[in-house]
Amino acid sequence: MPELPEVETMVRGIRPHVLGRTVSEVRACPCPCRPMSIEPALSRIARRIRGKTITDVRRRAKRVLLVFEHGDIIAIEPRMTGLMLISDPPSREHLRVVWEFADQDQGPPLWFWDRRGLGTIRLYDPDEYRSALDPPALGPDALEITVDELASACARTKRAIKPALLDQKLVAGVGNLYASEMLHVARIHPERSAHMLKRRQIVRLHQAMQDVLTEAIRYEGSTLGDGTYRNALNQDGSYQNAHRVYAKAGERCRTCNRGTVRRIVQTQRSTFFCPVCQRQSPRRGG
Repeated sequence: MPELPEVETMVRGIRPHVLGRTVSEVRACPCPCRPMSIEPALSRIARRIRGKTITDVRRRAKRVLLVFEHGDIIAIEPRMTGLMLISDPPSREHLRVVWEFADQDQGPPLWFWDRRGLGTIRLYDPDEYRSALDPPALGPDALEITVDELASACARTKRAIKPALLDQKLVAGVGNLYASEMLHVARIHPERSAHMLKRRQIVRLHQAMQDVLTEAIRYEGSTLGDGTYRNALNQDGSYQNAHRVYAKAGERCRTCNRGTVRRIVQTQRSTFFCPVCQRQSPRRGG
């Protein structure tokens, strides 16, 4: 489930605990579940970063980046159920990797936990990183994209706007949950063709993107009914209490108080919207 707000929350949660610390070891944890994807082999990663200091912790789209003094970058993509933790994990059997530090008495180790094992860990040198994660491999970050960049991205596809927002080559970091929320705030029907959006709609969508993502980060992300997402201290996020349409099919729209939230399926993903707030054929000036 982790999307941009959850990953940004992970970054902010672990940064003060690992920045400036020197890695003494990185190792796999005993786990009876399906193995996760780690490239290159963890033993090779350990040789590359053992004795090296973490000089930056940041986010790229839906990945946590650990940047080391010699230029290597570890990119951790949590995907569906992955968590970056500096506190006790939800369960010991789903711990995958631990980074231990030379100054053990100064702070906790860093853990990667993943119940389903769908997350990935990749080690890049600077050139590999630019090739794999810089444009055009990934589009502009959703929190940094300009109105003109968003307009250009929409103009390049005839897909419906909701699936288009999930294309990481167009806009990096938007996931299924927040795409529904930002389209609702922007009053745009999720099935409207991206290339047909008017300039005023693009402007509204851009503002909604910034507002929804920033608000979700402030609430430390969304912990849904399965309880999977937790912040770095193994605590729930609270943005789920502010959702307007996501997972609210059949409920009265809290925005207009007239429409009933509907659920449709687009590219095998659930989309939620209000047919009153988000008309398929907007009125003049809409």
